[in-house]
Amino acid sequence: MSKICIVFDRIRSEEKLLQKAATELGHDTSMLDAKVTQVNTNSKKNDFDFGDVVLERCISYFRGLHFTAFLKFLDIPVINEFEVANNCGNKMFMTLLLKKHNVPTPKTYFSFSKDGTLENIDKIGFPFVIKPIIGSWGRGVMLIKDRDTLDAIIEIRELTDGPHDRIFYLQELINRPPRDIRVISIGNQAIAAMYRKSEGGFKTNIALGAKPELCEITNEMEDLVANASKAVGGGILGVDIMEDEERGLLVHEVNNTVEFKGLAKVTKKNIPKEMIEFVLNSIRK
Repeated sequence: MSKICIVFDRIRSEEKLLQKAATELGHDTSMLDAKVTQVNTNSKKNDFDFGDVVLERCISYFRGLHFTAFLKFLDIPVINEFEVANNCGNKMFMTLLLKKHNVPTPKTYFSFSKDGTLENIDKIGFPFVIKPIIGSWGRGVMLIKDRDTLDAIIEIRELTDGPHDRIFYLQELINRPPRDIRVISIGNQAIAAMYRKSEGGFKTNIALGAKPELCEITNEMEDLVANASKAVGGGILGVDIMEDEERGLLVHEVNNTVEFKGLAKVTKKNIPKEMIEFVLNSIRK
């Protein structure tokens, strides 16, 4: 019998389902709140109840990434690994890896200043989609149709002036149905998928009200998801796909600590059970 530690910063239904699945499989679990955990350079494994393997499930990308870095420092097995979390958490890093590994993805432009962005737009034209390089749930993702809107966004970024506000991620607008596809990938294998149908806007995040509908996983989708997973380092991932009317399936995002509540409502697959089994198998190799 193995022991799994689930690291969180807010317990959602997903974390409860994962703990339940581990218990039903006969394994002990501990729940560790990253927000109240203190570590230092003299910390040892036995100072904490990390069990045999950690499943990192923090909502905060930066908190989860840095906690994972500490687990790596202690040589504690963790899913997903630090490199995977780092690759997926930054949209620029993730997009470049997809392209480098020949995974079909929307054409994306990068610039590193206001002036560079305006010069880029002169070449790209409108409309296009702008995204923050760090972020989830569709926050900060905007469809830009004209120069006035772009100028307003640049002005806001100059005022906030965060370290990532200076990195501009601009992506072509894909001609697609009002939906995308979320696939749960475990160990480079697509295990369940859903359509996320937009309710009037162009965003398809379940957190923003999109409706889940079961999607059959095709052979093409299996291959695409496997290649996308391998590109970022594998593990437990959410692969988001758009259906371009001319080019077919395009991967536009790969998510690290993926949410699965919406998909669990429409699939017969026991997603948390398969996640727990993968985590346990990772330490048996």
